[in-house]
Formats: sequence, structure tokens, C-alpha cells
Amino acid sequence: MENRIAGKVVVITGASSGIGKATAELLASRGAKVVLGARRTEQLEMVVRSIRQNGGEAIHAVADVTKRQDLENMVALAREHFGHLDVMISNAGIAQLYRMEQTDVEGWEQMIDVNIKGTLYGIAAAMPEFLRNGSGHFVNIISTAGIAIVPTMGVYAGTKNAVRTISEALRQESEGRWRVTGISPGYVATEFVSNIKNDAIRSASQETADKISIPPEAIARAVAYAISQPQNVDVGDIVVRPSVQG
Repeated sequence: MENRIAGKVVVITGASSGIGKATAELLASRGAKVVLGARRTEQLEMVVRSIRQNGGEAIHAVADVTKRQDLENMVALAREHFGHLDVMISNAGIAQLYRMEQTDVEGWEQMIDVNIKGTLYGIAAAMPEFLRNGSGHFVNIISTAGIAIVPTMGVYAGTKNAVRTISEALRQESEGRWRVTGISPGYVATEFVSNIKNDAIRSASQETADKISIPPEAIARAVAYAISQPQNVDVGDIVVRPSVQG
């Protein structure tokens, strides 16, 4: 089978651990040239070092997706080192879970800044390069929380459904010039739950996650599947969750 991933230049946000790390490692193993961004320098360096030791090509930049310039710097780094950009994977995300009546406005703003604005900044950074190349691929990591709405996840689900809506508009506006894929993971074995500041919900979520989570490599394989399709095939929405998840 033809390897359509080899040689592609891919930017990945939130790449220091979890889904971003697994995706970087898988794509690099298939010949992609990966540009990794996250806030944690030491972890990023470890991922890059591991990829290189296994024969892959990887570089990194410290990147906070709430800062538009950081995303622009990642794209510039891709162009400087590898000549162009083929794929922008917006993976960085955060959840703060409270009932609406608890008015966790700080958490709302944090989710809006990371989940929505971070994705938009990625689109804005990559778009000029895709227009210049005449092709490109946006991969946005969403969530099953936007499919099944439950208490405490209202704002988080809202931010993820905003990304879903933006992705569909982006796809329709493409007219074949770029591709758009939205991937919605369910429970995945990552550090995601540990970042929830609501103690009770974090504890309950961690207990569920410990029982049913699938490995981040499952999401990485979905990303690789979408990217590996022929240029005239656009894989839209993919949902990947534990088979026992309700």
C-alpha cells in the first residue's frame, strides 16, 4: 500500500504528552516530518529525542495556543526547516467541569481561550501556507462531550461544538483547496482528567477513566487514517471511544 504520510510536514499542538505525543510518534514512524508544540519544554524535548532515536524527523517549539504569535512561529518553523506545511493538527485542549450555577467564569474563559481561540489561531497560522501551496489539511481534535451533553460539561461541550461547527464551515468553504477532519475522542488514557480543578468531578472522572480508557495510540491511528487518504478524499468526522462508553 502506498505510504501517503511519508514526507508530509505536520504541526501538532499539545504534543508533549497524550494524544499529541502518540500522534507525533506514529506519524514520524511513517515518514512524516513533525513540528511539535506545547508549553512544557522538557517533555517536548524528550518526545523529539525519542522520535529522532527511532529514525524520525522532529523539531519543537514552546507554544501556548492562547497566543496567536506562538502558532505563527510554529508554522514559520515548519517552513524554515522543512520548506512547507501539509497538516495542522489542533490538539491542545482543556476541560473545567462545573454546573452552570457555580459560575466558574475563569474556567469558562480558559476553555474558550484554549479550545476555541487556540483552534482558530491554528487555522489562521496555517491558512496562508495552505493557500500558497494550493492544498493542506486541518485536523481538529474535538470530543464526544460535544455529542452527548451532560451536567457539568455544558461549557466544555459548547467549546467543542463550536470547533465542530467551525470545522464544517471550513470544509464547505474549501471547495477542494484543503481538507478538514474532526476527531472526537471519548475516554482516553492521558493527563486530561488530572487537569480538572473540581475535586469531586476529577475524582469521579479519574475512576471512570481508569476503568474504561483506551490508549492515545487509538486516536493517533485515526489521525493517520485521515491524513493518509488520497488528496481528493476528505474524511470528515471520526468518533473514537471505548466500546463500553455510554
